[in-house]
Amino acid sequence: MAKSTFVYVTYIRTTQQRLWSALTTDTEFMKQYWFGTQCISQWKAGAPWKMVWPDGTVADTGEIVEADPPRRLVIRWEHQARPEIRGEGPSLCTLELETIGAAVKLSITHTIERDPSKFIEAVSGGWPKIMSNLKSLLENGSAVLTDPYPSSK
Repeated sequence: MAKSTFVYVTYIRTTQQRLWSALTTDTEFMKQYWFGTQCISQWKAGAPWKMVWPDGTVADTGEIVEADPPRRLVIRWEHQARPEIRGEGPSLCTLELETIGAAVKLSITHTIERDPSKFIEAVSGGWPKIMSNLKSLLENGSAVLTDPYPSSK
């Protein structure tokens, strides 16, 4: 079967534990870099997972497939908010954290079993903004972008 994949890799000057917390359990910190959005789960294999937008809309749902804190997280992720994307079915999002010197290498691989995929197209625009904000917030204390869809003017 055809597959669509998006991969994003960045290096962040932080610790694996601090990055893991920022990606999972520290929802107040998460809202600062994810434009008010939060992901809610118990962060254990088999636990339900959901992404909630600032207005309370449940944008995505799924399940934690694998959790190995603070090294690896795999989420079965299915979009709920936009009907044209919801119909594509579940995707897999894998986050891998590896300490390299004073930094942590964060690798995100998001795949879905269809090609082309509107979902992968959407996350390929979102992940770079979200992760740029996360990196800036962890390293400098403030997010780079305040609007997920800023005007280019």
